[in-house]
Amino acid sequence: MRLGIISALHEEQQGLVEAMEGPYKLIHGMREYWVGKLWEIDAVAVLSRIGKVAAAMTATTLVEKFGVTHILFTGVAGSGDASVRVGDIVVAESLVQHDMDASPLFPRHEVPLTGLSHFSSDRQMALELGHAAQYFLERDLVQAIDAQERAVFGLQAPRVHRGLIGSGDQFVSHRERIRALGEALPGLLAVEMEGAAVAQVCFELGIPFGVIRTISDNANENAATDFMRFVKSVAAQYAFYIVRQFCQASNQANRVSAGT
Repeated sequence: MRLGIISALHEEQQGLVEAMEGPYKLIHGMREYWVGKLWEIDAVAVLSRIGKVAAAMTATTLVEKFGVTHILFTGVAGSGDASVRVGDIVVAESLVQHDMDASPLFPRHEVPLTGLSHFSSDRQMALELGHAAQYFLERDLVQAIDAQERAVFGLQAPRVHRGLIGSGDQFVSHRERIRALGEALPGLLAVEMEGAAVAQVCFELGIPFGVIRTISDNANENAATDFMRFVKSVAAQYAFYIVRQFCQASNQANRVSAGT
């Protein structure tokens, strides 16, 4: 495995480069790619910046130039369902571009000439990410997140959800908009701005991928309130611990399969 790790914001990868063994930096296409080992897994970490085009370009470069075999996108998202609360974790089982609409030429949400609207994440990666997220919530949350921050953001018994994530080139911050998206896309759990673009790239290039998101807001009029504080003090810790557990578990599985 050579794991490509993408986030849209610097804060969402806080600590990962520092945790790398023997890291070195390569600059390509106006991005810094950090190459090294993360908990014995060969890895490349990069910030895509925000939006679908930026994410797609970054994912393609990871595969074509850096030879990654798997891609993991980690970051924050807005809630797409009332049952999904701030501090919860959503592991994508499938992703859709909620702003894709080439109708009447193609059905709404379908990516033209692919025949698909929903792109499924790799089952094994989704399963392992779900286990890593649950491990974090059960064993590491209390020590990872300061008690004051847990109180400020109401992090009471956060949960792991698995299902549909919607991506679009817009920061969703109105109740009416999220309600309309939920009606158009049954089962929608979270909204963000990159994941489905990465999913399409990985589908077309035949690369297993996973997307995991920490819910930072309810995608309503209060979505921007203390957003960066949440990303820095909460989401960054979520990402670090979950990626660590994912890498350690993957490394252990590799050893078992190799009989060592």
